[in-house]
Formats: sequence, structure tokens, C-alpha cells
Amino acid sequence: MSDIPADSILPEDREPAAPPQLAGQNRIRLIAVGFCAAFLAIAIQLGNLTLIKPRSDQAATPIARNDRPPRPDIVDRNGVLLATDLAVASLYADPRKIIDIDEAVELLTATVPDLNAKLLRSRLSQPGRAFVWLKRQVSPEERDAVYNLGIPGVGFVNERRRVYPQGRLTAHTVGYVDLDTRGIAGLEKFLDDQGALYTASLSESGADTAAPAQMSIDIRVQGALHDEIARAMEQFKAIAGGGVVLDIRTGEVVALTSLPDFNPNQEDKNFSSDQTNRLMSGVYELGSVIKAVTFAMVLDYGVSDFNSLWDARLPLVIGSARITDYHAQRRMLTLPEVFTYSSNIGTARMALATGLERHLEFLRRVGLFDRLTTELPESARPLLPRRWSRLTEATAAFGHGFAVQPLQGAAIVAGLLNGGRLVPPTFLKRSRQEAETFAKTIVKPETSDKLRYLFRLNVQQGTATKADVVGYRVGGKTGTAEKVIDGSYSKTKNLSSFIGAFPMDDPQYLLLVMIDEPQATPETMGFTTAGWNAVPTAAKIIERIAPMLGVRPVLTQDDLDKLAKDAKARKKEG
Repeated sequence: MSDIPADSILPEDREPAAPPQLAGQNRIRLIAVGFCAAFLAIAIQLGNLTLIKPRSDQAATPIARNDRPPRPDIVDRNGVLLATDLAVASLYADPRKIIDIDEAVELLTATVPDLNAKLLRSRLSQPGRAFVWLKRQVSPEERDAVYNLGIPGVGFVNERRRVYPQGRLTAHTVGYVDLDTRGIAGLEKFLDDQGALYTASLSESGADTAAPAQMSIDIRVQGALHDEIARAMEQFKAIAGGGVVLDIRTGEVVALTSLPDFNPNQEDKNFSSDQTNRLMSGVYELGSVIKAVTFAMVLDYGVSDFNSLWDARLPLVIGSARITDYHAQRRMLTLPEVFTYSSNIGTARMALATGLERHLEFLRRVGLFDRLTTELPESARPLLPRRWSRLTEATAAFGHGFAVQPLQGAAIVAGLLNGGRLVPPTFLKRSRQEAETFAKTIVKPETSDKLRYLFRLNVQQGTATKADVVGYRVGGKTGTAEKVIDGSYSKTKNLSSFIGAFPMDDPQYLLLVMIDEPQATPETMGFTTAGWNAVPTAAKIIERIAPMLGVRPVLTQDDLDKLAKDAKARKKEG
């Protein structure tokens, strides 16, 4: 086919040109679509910035701390919940957005009554600030009411609130946190300090959650101990009291209470000094309880045996000081008699016969020159004499002028009774195998056997007969120490204590009871010594907790005779 010249095509065969009016309309449509797309992009970005992404000035506010990992739950040795986090709302404001400060103050104070109007006005009158707290951790009712007010610039931040389901019962062991959920006391502070807060385990749902911290505390035993100490304080009109239950083999603190206590759930945590953990943060002269250390010393060194005689006929005079006995026998005493009569004279003579150098060596061996450290930050150092003289050595033998942290004293006695292995106490659950890695030998096993015999003998016929709980073979030692008031020893105010273990043929648990400034009652025949208050309190505690701890009673013929005698007496009274 030959090419056809363009000019040979007829006009009716060519594509007609677009009219000028139609071309202008197409350009307008294209420009309109472009403007719509631009406005849509701007609208989407504005929505993204205002509704989804936080403002850059808010990102630097305390809201960012919500990214911290959650605190772990705290549970007792049986899995009972002791501490956990709850989601709560906290009220804040952006002063730049407050339209009418007076109206905002009036509405907010009427809705949230505990807001201070003057302080609130001051916080809202800061136009340069983008974020101010108004109230942390408001109630759901307050949150809903403030939402309904619809005040511009006022909003809420989702936070976590630490709650303690057992309240006062575990206040001194679990501790508490501040408003920012940072540990302040007890195990809560330990979790922060040790970094355990940030150890995570994979939950069933696949989310990372903090692993629970399992304490050695048994909440059932804790409740019984708390109840009986509180009753003893009321009965004997004491100003304070405390107690601890230790697993003698593992060093686990199964229960610890110190009264007066506090409620860790209350908002105001300005607790008084009377509410401190007396079992750990204070040191006390435990009196004759310390004699257990002296007797272990002389038996372990071979200074005395059960047949040795010690002169208690007259007071022991050292310089201008005279050491006397409360239960004076005024005769020669065997070592078991020195223990059961709690003779200061006999105990002092035994310490002097040991010699100062060996005496100090033994005190160091059992740890009485060191501060006891546990998971709880509250810990006091023993208060020892600055200068050791012959008189100091004699009086320290029976706990005079020698102050120690009560938990530390309990741990040492536990080591003396468990076969001679000192196990550092712990507030976390621990197995016997784990405990053995920390254990330290302080006395020979045969020394421990002899001390157990003395403890049991003292409950059977010494100063602690009121602790003889049928079936549980309790052994123990009493202590009554005069308190230091204004730099001198008071004759009217004392600290009564009892330390014991059960069952003494194979000790499993140790109990320490303290009653501060007990008063005489008709039932105590006018006495305020430990045998009349701390000892019967300990008996009530053991009766309640032994079954909880799985200690089976073993009834001897003497126990059966005692039960029959008690039943006959009750029948006669009835």
C-alpha cells in the first residue's frame, strides 16, 4: 500500500478538537481533586497528632513512668497473696488549657473534697506548665464525677496502686511503697535494691509479667502470733510487744510481728517511731535469754559440766558492784541448777572462769559483734560495751549492759539448739539444702544436745513452767531486763522475754516473745517478771501454731496425768 498524503484526507475523516470551554472545566476538576487530597492529608495528620500520638510536652511528664515494669506480686510460703498492683486513675491538669481557674477550683473541690483549694489554685495558675498533678490515685467514684464535669485541661493518667490484702498483719515484713511504687521499707525495698523487680517470667497469655516473690512467712502462723501478742499487751497493759517464729533448720522467718504496727494501705505514711519493727530496727537487753550463749560457751570450752559446782552463797562483789540473784538459793549450785534458777552469780562466775579472751572469741564466733543482715533493710547493730573489764565480762554473761537485735538473738539461740549450725535468717522461702550452704558451725553437736536438755529442764521445773504445753515438749529460757530510762536502770520498768523451741527432742521451730513494760495484775500475784507474762503468752502461741506447722503432739504418761489433773480441777471449779 502506498503512503497517502496527509493533505489528501478529507476534513470529515479527522478527530474533532475539544471545545475551549470543556478543556477549562477539566483543569478546574483536577485542581479541586488536588485541593481535596491535600486537605484530607492535613486532616488525617491532625487527627493522628491530637487523638493518637501524645504531645511532645507530655512525653517528658511523669506519665512516662507507666512504662516501668510492674512490681511482682508478693505471696506467703503457701501462695497467699500479700501484695499486688491495681490499676487506678490519677488526676492531672494542663494549666495552659484552663479557661476559668476560679470555676475549675470551685467544681473540683466540691467533687473531690480532700483537694486543698489554695494549693489547687496555685497549681492551676501556672500557664507555662503543661502538666501538674492534682491528686494521685483517685477513687473510681471521684474519677467518674470529675469526668462528668467536663473541665477543659483536666484529665486522668492510668497508674498502678500497690495494695496489701493482709493490711497490718504483714506490715513490718512486706513493707510498703511510695506513690510512685518505689519500695520504702520491708521486702518491697529489697525488691528494688536487688533488682528483682525487673526479673520477668512468661505468663500463660504470652505477656511478660513480673515473677511473684515468695516469702517464708506463713500467714496462718502470722495471724496467731499477732493475735496473742496483742492480747498479752492488753492483758498486761504493756506499751509494746513482739514475737518471731523461726524454722530452726532453715533459718526461715515463719512469722514476725511488732506492735504497735501500721496499715500500709493508708495514704499518709508518716508513721511514728513507736510503729517501727522492734524485732529488727532496735536493740534491747534481753536479760537472762543471753545466758543461753554463756552456758553454750562454758560447755563447749569444757569449763564446766553438769556436775560442776558454782558458789552462789553470797553476792559476787567486783569493785563497788554487787551481783545478786532474783531467785537467791544461797548455796552451791550445779550447772543445771544455775540455769533453772537463772542465777546471775553462778553465770557470772562461769564467764570469769572462761577468761575474757575466750569469752570475746566466742561472742565473735556466734556473730554478736556483727550487724545481722537479711532481706529487710531494717537492721540495728548490737550495742556492746566500749571497754571490757572484769565487771563488764561478768554482767555481759547474763545480758546486762549488752543490747542485741531480737531477731539476731533468736537466730543465735536457734543455731545453738539445732546441732550447732548457725543459719542466717531469711524472709524468703528456702529449702534445707539451700540453708546448708549458708550454715556455719558455732558449737559441737554434743554441746547443742546438752543445751537442749537444759532448755527442757527449765520448762519442766525452772522459771518457764507455764510454757509446758502438753504433747509438744517445749524448752525455753526466760529473761527479765531492767530498762534504761534517762541513762540509768529503772526498778519499775522492764522488758520481759521468753525464747523457746519445740519439740525439744528434735527441735523444729523456735519462738521468741517480748513484752515491753508489762504491769502487774491479780493473776500475776503482783509480779512483772517474764515467767508471769511472756511465758504463758508463749504457751498460748505454741498451742495454736504447732498444729498449723504439722508438729504432731506426743503424749507421755506425765502428759496424760496432767490432762487428767486439769480436767478434775475444771470439774471441781464447775
